[in-house]
Amino acid sequence: MKTLTLAQIYELQGLKSDALEIYKEILKKDPKNSEARAAIHRLSGVRRHFQGVNEKMRDFFVDMDSDAEFAEFERWLSKL
Repeated sequence: MKTLTLAQIYELQGLKSDALEIYKEILKKDPKNSEARAAIHRLSGVRRHFQGVNEKMRDFFVDMDSDAEFAEFERWLSKL
């Protein structure tokens, strides 16, 4: 069952596309749902703003769990 709560969980986990699809489905069923509408606006804006993001480094950042990985990511950022 696709709910606002599930969409919010997906969003918090970084699964923005999945969350966006759920919000859109909710809005189709309930066009007055202001929370779904705001989430769609927020996520659509993020998607447009960060087009061309380095997906490999984004995934690396999300999955980092050691000081060495953090240092590697910092080095990559400093090169931008």
